[in-house]
Amino acid sequence: MGDDIKPFRIAVDDAVLDDLRSRLRNTRWPEAEVVDDWSQGTPLAWIKEVCRYWAEDYDWRTREALLNRFEQFTTEIDGLAIHFLHVRSPHPGAMPLLITHGWPGSIVEFQKVMEPLTNPTAHGGDAADAFHVVCPSLPGFGFSGKPGTTGWGVDRIAAAWAVLMDRLGYRRYGAQGGDWGSAVTAALGAQDPQHCAGIHITLAMGTRPKVEGNPTPEEARTLRALKHYKDWDSGYSKQQATRPQTVGYGLTDSPAGQAAWILEKFWAWTDCDGHPENILGRDELLDNVMLYWVPATAASSARIYWESFGRRLGAPRQVHVPTGVAVFPKEITPPVRRWMESDFTDIRHWSEMPKGGHFAAFEQPELFVGDVRACFRTLR
Repeated sequence: MGDDIKPFRIAVDDAVLDDLRSRLRNTRWPEAEVVDDWSQGTPLAWIKEVCRYWAEDYDWRTREALLNRFEQFTTEIDGLAIHFLHVRSPHPGAMPLLITHGWPGSIVEFQKVMEPLTNPTAHGGDAADAFHVVCPSLPGFGFSGKPGTTGWGVDRIAAAWAVLMDRLGYRRYGAQGGDWGSAVTAALGAQDPQHCAGIHITLAMGTRPKVEGNPTPEEARTLRALKHYKDWDSGYSKQQATRPQTVGYGLTDSPAGQAAWILEKFWAWTDCDGHPENILGRDELLDNVMLYWVPATAASSARIYWESFGRRLGAPRQVHVPTGVAVFPKEITPPVRRWMESDFTDIRHWSEMPKGGHFAAFEQPELFVGDVRACFRTLR
């Protein structure tokens, strides 16, 4: 393949869809939880209804066509096929912008922001804020290749993204990310400052609390969130960081299991007033699950935790390129500026959002687009 960039379209075989429906209809269910909330995990009644809808009513061909309205490509970098959306702006002078998702997300998260970012004048914005958007699938996620060797952690992914932008002819670009995408984006800013003009993130992954005396209200908020995450919400992470292969068997074999594993996080991490379907439609949620189920990426996507946590995380790095941060109130651990300043030495944009959670572009596309525009407006 070399440096070739090849057009790509999502085209799932009918046999894959038939197999999915058969597995859903023949799910062996556990007994119901013994509480009347989500505290023991995804409730049986709801996940059964979601899976019934998935098997009987969900129209993948319509959803597939929606994803395919964006130009997609694959290219080989460091021996691995990388799938990416590349949506060019009609406006001259548009700024290239690389957007990276995390787990349990995918390129699906960004469907609602692609057109406002690339064609702002069609969505109440100014042509001066236009972007050419590049949105890759992380290695082992979606339709990107699955690494067959170790070593595909955050730094290597960031290096691959720098190659991708160069291959597309973008000598100067911005980068944005949340979840693992925030870590990759930060690494990209550290590794490629001669080309990366600035970054925008919604999570400060790796930043440690630095509390001196009584915590500020912002620090106290994040300390509470961090304690809740450690006590009640991080089991998935420990499992994927230590035994990604083990967890992959059940999730790859059972669509109900894969859906429950992913959708519980959309309950826990969105600003949804207690239920994920209060903020995201069922079709949207299942579109994202499909990008794990169809290519069978339960194990390969989990390995980013194994590669990146503990002794494999690598040395701390400083990011000196201009940095913007959007703080969404229901983020897993909302960023705290003072804690970030030693790692990000040029924070130029900071915004506290009125609503929203971990999946910022998915949940609050208008707020997300507005903040990304504001962040990069001074860096063009």
